[in-house]
Amino acid sequence: MIKPFLVATLFSLGFALFEAAILSNLLFLPVMPDFLLLCTLYFSVQNGTLFGTANGFMSGVFLDFLSASPFGLHCLLRTVLGYVGGRFHKTLNIGGVLLPMLLGLVATLLKALAIWLISLFFPLGIQTYHLISARFAAELVCNAVLAPVTFRFLDMFARFTAVDMESVA
Repeated sequence: MIKPFLVATLFSLGFALFEAAILSNLLFLPVMPDFLLLCTLYFSVQNGTLFGTANGFMSGVFLDFLSASPFGLHCLLRTVLGYVGGRFHKTLNIGGVLLPMLLGLVATLLKALAIWLISLFFPLGIQTYHLISARFAAELVCNAVLAPVTFRFLDMFARFTAVDMESVA
């Protein structure tokens, strides 16, 4: 289980650096797609709650170091989303197009709602989404459209990131 986790962590680091170094500097994008959220979602649905929470935590650490948000916000958020995604392990077939799109849409909505909920406890330190705005709708559509593409890309490396359940037991 260590080797798949390390490979998944390297993918998360790569996506975090891609978002922070390249996508955040492209001015023509109306919103920045959350590839790291989709990556965490893929790994949690493929490998279960333990893998999803651990990968979500590590991707949150990377985002916390690369962003100006309060430290620990993304760790908490991604850990919870990794757990929720892992609850659907072995119940969803993410091989198509429609289901990954739906998962990307729902995960983005859950992320926005979780950030809003956390901001109730820390009103001055957290920037929330305006749920009824063109910007949030653009991020929803962007993540939903890019989810199947991201899942297909990560499927190419599934033999390196899949947990062999017989060796865990």
